[in-house]
Amino acid sequence: MFCITHKDSDSRARAGVLETKSGKKLETPAYAIVGTNAEVRCIDAREAERAGTRLIIANTYHLWRELGDSLNSFEGLPARIDMPGSIIMTDSGGFQVFSFGFGREHNTGKVGILRTADFPRAAASQENLVRVTENGAFFTDGRDERFLGPEESMKIQERLGADIMFAFDECTSPWSDYEYTKKAMNRTHRWAEVCLSKKTNASQMLYGIVQGGVFSDLRAESAKFIGSLPFDGFGIGGSFGENGMGGMVAAVNDLLPEQKPRHLLGIGTVRDVFKGVDAGVDTFDCVVPTREARHGALWTRDGRIDLKKSGYVNSTEPLEMECSCEACSSRISRGELRKMFKLKDRRAGKLATIHNVFFFNNLMCKIRKAIKEGKYKEFKSEFLGIISRYGIV
Repeated sequence: MFCITHKDSDSRARAGVLETKSGKKLETPAYAIVGTNAEVRCIDAREAERAGTRLIIANTYHLWRELGDSLNSFEGLPARIDMPGSIIMTDSGGFQVFSFGFGREHNTGKVGILRTADFPRAAASQENLVRVTENGAFFTDGRDERFLGPEESMKIQERLGADIMFAFDECTSPWSDYEYTKKAMNRTHRWAEVCLSKKTNASQMLYGIVQGGVFSDLRAESAKFIGSLPFDGFGIGGSFGENGMGGMVAAVNDLLPEQKPRHLLGIGTVRDVFKGVDAGVDTFDCVVPTREARHGALWTRDGRIDLKKSGYVNSTEPLEMECSCEACSSRISRGELRKMFKLKDRRAGKLATIHNVFFFNNLMCKIRKAIKEGKYKEFKSEFLGIISRYGIV
């Protein structure tokens, strides 16, 4: 169930309460912290909770690979993650169709080309490891192929036991042409119907996924089709142009049922969050807070700072002024944390992750408050005005 409690008068931004079928509640807009293998890397469950986490998303493909035959005896994500008050999502495996496929072949992310300065692990084009068919996708695994389709994805996600599941889809590349993107979208639509027909656990919610790539007419077609199906909510997936995301997401949301929740898949820098909220998105997920923390990048009201740069060698500044996260409360300085990263001290990744997770969860809390108080426009302008002066947003 989803209840919209407040709407912004100058945009499509809205605040609400999402309640799962098991009775867990989440105030929205909210950020899903990524726990790929049923854990948030570098921090434990209690640390994630104290950093404000109430929504977490695990990776169906990677858990399927990790658990293998033991999936049948798996205790379930609620027990593994051990965050009783948090809502757990599982993606469908559709993003790996992209990341192991055209993402490798095109050396690209979902929004334009990967920039090596932003993503240290970006590399030249690599072999495409995915073979997509009308029934699903074959993933090259050494000399073998592993098949994942909509029916298999539903069985795996139901066994994992998340509160919210996503229908299996094909996430396309921003460089896929119109003809291929349309074929992939139509496959996604057929797979969505299969997922609905194969869902057996009434206690779990199922979201359909809107595709269509960078093409506005395909996005509209997909939103109308997926929105007409009896899903509990909707994900907005696939690729976007670097400058057109906000407008396209808004156009999609205008075609989806208003009283159901909308989730923006895999996109979540500060500027992306505001674009999404403006467009009527209720929840987000992205690896930005955790992945960048492990590489020494912190998100603050002073912008995004890279502690590995030499300018922070002797810095005595706190990680962020007036931040109440556990890392900042320890009074560690930017220079000290930089030194810990250089010494490969494991505590560095923990402290940075705690801070980034708290930053994004706290940002969502402030956004919710601003919408409820009718001050969202002013809050957004002030926040982006400050953070844009200093670095990447």
